[in-house]
Amino acid sequence: MGDRRTSHRPSAWIAGAAALALLALLIPAAVAEAREPAGGQDRSGSYSSSEGRVAYQVHLPPSWRADRPMPVVVAVHGCGMTGSGLNSMRAMTRFDDLADAEGFVVVYPTQSILRNVQLCWNSLSPEHQQRGRGEPELLAGAIRQVVATYGADPARVHVAGASSGAGTAVILGVTYPDLVATVTSVAGGEYRFHRFAEDPALTPVDTARLALAEMGPRARQVPLLVVQGDQDEVVRPFMAERLVAQWRALGGLIATGRPDVGAAPDSVARVEPPGGHAWTRTSYRDRGRAAVDSYLVEGMGHSWSGPRADGLFADRAGPDLSAIMWEFASARPRE
Repeated sequence: MGDRRTSHRPSAWIAGAAALALLALLIPAAVAEAREPAGGQDRSGSYSSSEGRVAYQVHLPPSWRADRPMPVVVAVHGCGMTGSGLNSMRAMTRFDDLADAEGFVVVYPTQSILRNVQLCWNSLSPEHQQRGRGEPELLAGAIRQVVATYGADPARVHVAGASSGAGTAVILGVTYPDLVATVTSVAGGEYRFHRFAEDPALTPVDTARLALAEMGPRARQVPLLVVQGDQDEVVRPFMAERLVAQWRALGGLIATGRPDVGAAPDSVARVEPPGGHAWTRTSYRDRGRAAVDSYLVEGMGHSWSGPRADGLFADRAGPDLSAIMWEFASARPRE
């Protein structure tokens, strides 16, 4: 699930996961998608431009109607995964089930092996961190295509990503704040994290200024949900801390021209469920609503947690991240 360049030690297991994901790409869609959620419709699509091509799967809940605009959740997988197939973001998040119950469209893009042999999104590459370029352009184009094709609500497009996909979700929040309503990052890092890797003296305020410059006249504070396992050895917890600090600084720069990094959180709560991982939720609010919400999950590694999560990077002992993501996102349409 993680981008190998964010790891502090070799990740041989990623290569195995990538091989499994490649196998999924070679299996006909009818086989890879043998289990269709009851009552839902699943359709495939692709978007092409001068930047390349991205394929995706769409899940429409039973309540979908072309004349009834629904929210959209874009679920961006990590390394060694696919959007919909073997070891997929679809199986790990179980967003289909939530979509059927709550009424939203889910989009599962899949990285091309031609862009990354491990099926990672190239979130650490500068050429994939700009509006109108590379993967951000392809994913934004795919989102717009889905909104137009299925009559979805353009003000309620929410992007959630895991690891390298989380980095890409954050990038979309910076490069397309006029398209993305909220961002959820699970085991991800800040915008332009590669600059910190090159220069450890670079602070989150510095990278927040880079994010603001990329946003340009479209700048707005995109609500952000951050989830991190404290035992993650691929994407270390300090990366989540930097992402929270960057986003708070960015919000301050947008609102007042000054980075807001010194204020105490509005709330901190620890939850200890019986028989599962404990977690701490920290919230920073804007106009009474969380602008940045972060969850630190104790005992969780490089995973997406949920009671029915499935796949190589699933953890069933942690909080239901898909439900948490939807609760956060559904209350925050793009304004």
